[in-house]
Parts: sequence; C-alpha cells; structure tokens
Amino acid sequence: MPLQHTDKSFDEDMERVRSIVVAMGGLVEKQFTRALDAVRYGDLRLAALVLSEEAMVNQMQVQADLLCNQVIARRQPAAIDLRELIGAIHTIHDLERIGDEAKKIALRSKGIETYPDRASLPLERVSTMAENARGMLGRALDSMIRHDASLAATVPDLDLEVDSERDSLQTDLLARMGTDAGAIAAALDLMFVVQSIERIGDHAKNLAEYVIHIVEGVDTRHTRNGSDGPR
Repeated sequence: MPLQHTDKSFDEDMERVRSIVVAMGGLVEKQFTRALDAVRYGDLRLAALVLSEEAMVNQMQVQADLLCNQVIARRQPAAIDLRELIGAIHTIHDLERIGDEAKKIALRSKGIETYPDRASLPLERVSTMAENARGMLGRALDSMIRHDASLAATVPDLDLEVDSERDSLQTDLLARMGTDAGAIAAALDLMFVVQSIERIGDHAKNLAEYVIHIVEGVDTRHTRNGSDGPR
C-alpha cells in the first residue's frame, strides 16, 4: 500500500501523480488492444482510433512529467516517496513508448489488410504472442496500482516466451518471403508488427522492475535475482 503522510496535502500530490500515471497506462493498454484487433480482424477503423489517441498520450506524458518534477521540487521527498516519483517519471516514458509501438502496429495493419491472400498469414500465432505481451502489460499495470512487488516479479518470466514467439515468427516470415515474392510486402509488415509486440513486452518488463524498485528498494535491472541490493 502507498505510504501515508501526516501532511495530507503531500498525500494529495502523490495521489494526483498516481492517478495520471494509471490513466495513461489504461489509455496505452487500450491503444495496444485496438491496434492488435486492427491487425487480426482487418478493422481499419480501430487503426484510425489508435492514431487519433496519440496526441492525448503525448499530452498526458508532458502533464505527468511536469507534475512529478513539481512535487520533487516542492516536497523534497526521500526514501520510498522519492523512488515512487522517479519511478513514475520512468514509467510515463515507457508508457509513451508503448503508445508509439501501438501506433506502428496500427499503421502496419493497413498493408496487411490489402494483401489478397491475407488468410494465409500466421495471424493467429501473432495474436497468441500479442496476448502474452498484453498479459505482461496488464500484470505490470496491476502491480503498479497495487504496489505489489510479488506480482511485478512474475512479469520478466513471461518475456522469455514472447521473445521465443518473436524468433519463431520472424524465421517463418523470412522463409515465406524467400519463396513467395507476392507475399513480401505483407510479410514484412507483419514482421514489424511482431517486433513492436516484442518491444511492448520489454517496456512492460521495465514497468514491473520500477514497481519492485519502488516497493523494495531493489534495482533488478540487468540481474535475474535482484543481487544488486537495495539503493
């Protein structure tokens, strides 16, 4: 649970930070879902919605970043409060990058939709990979809301499966491009989609690592067991 302070106005500042980060997380998660559905079902209206929401994501990033820096300057927080504010700054950066990757997926959906033999593409396998990445993002956001380091710690293991699925799909798509010249454009679009999904998984892993650092004071980046110790 978040730390409570005797100064209630400090609690209000921290709650405003949490609220905008949660709202931004919900928006980019929705963008990701819509972009994936645009690829899977060929619904270009969903792709257009993703693109239209980019300005809102960018505005929220600027607003959240400004708010975090104002709280740091005014309150001069220490310990877990400082970790949470710095973690929020890192989090909004990763969330904005997730929105960027969702936009890339949405843009690629247009080329995939126009391919005459669209049904022959491995769209179901891409959807399976995407569901795993979406699961990572959902867990990371839930752990952030709940300040649950144990839940956050389960996210990196899922990344291994997403990476494996990316490698398998890219190998198969490259083989398809080598044997079917007519499929090159669509297969290349799908390869970029796969890469964006994998990157979203990486950003979700980052979010989970920030939660662990906020709650436990342990930086787990570049380690598998958190051996760097508290900071």
